[in-house]
Amino acid sequence: MATKIFNAEEFKAGQILVFDKPLDWTSFQVVNKVRWLIRKSCNIKKIKVGHAGTLDPLATGVLVLCTGKFTKKIPQLQGTEKEYTGTFTLGATTPSYDMETEVNQTFETNHISEENLEEAAEQLTGEITQTPPVFSALKKDGKRLYEYARKGEEVKVQSRKVTIEAFEITAVRFPEVDFKIICSKGTYIRSIANDFGIALDSGAYLSSLKRTRVGDFSIEEALSISSFEKSLPSS
Repeated sequence: MATKIFNAEEFKAGQILVFDKPLDWTSFQVVNKVRWLIRKSCNIKKIKVGHAGTLDPLATGVLVLCTGKFTKKIPQLQGTEKEYTGTFTLGATTPSYDMETEVNQTFETNHISEENLEEAAEQLTGEITQTPPVFSALKKDGKRLYEYARKGEEVKVQSRKVTIEAFEITAVRFPEVDFKIICSKGTYIRSIANDFGIALDSGAYLSSLKRTRVGDFSIEEALSISSFEKSLPSS
């Protein structure tokens, strides 16, 4: 993305900004940082900034932000197709389905062939039903699911239908398997990792994830936080 310098009025009128979210940052931290930078550089007290689809702290990649009047576009952008690349680690599971929590169970992997991997990916392609992770920001009875999970409270999570347009195995280094997935709104790649392990009569969890595209916005045009800061006018 070109590092165009915007002024306060342009931010208020509305801009779409595409960021490469850093590892360990929450999506809300990116929003708060960008809002603060805009306010500081443009000498304005208030500016609306929102993101069009959360990325987990342990994921990196495309995070689309809208400013000013363009925050009205967020629901439309959230509904667009997403593309991810990453790695599953076979032979173990975690409660969060990723590396946020420790391994809680281990499984055999000796029986798994590359053909089995392709078959499992095919099973999880098309319209599928998946259950979101209990360690997620979805709300139930006014609380985030992860709030229940971190207290050890059991909560029933409603399954949902999502569409996996493409699920490609891109590299195999047992017990690690690299993938590329193109999917619909609301898909949890962590849940796919868990279901992938089940399909292999084993276990699996998500060990790395990068969102490479949201709709028409790709990682190639994404800004880092630092490059965005440097592009802003001096206050």
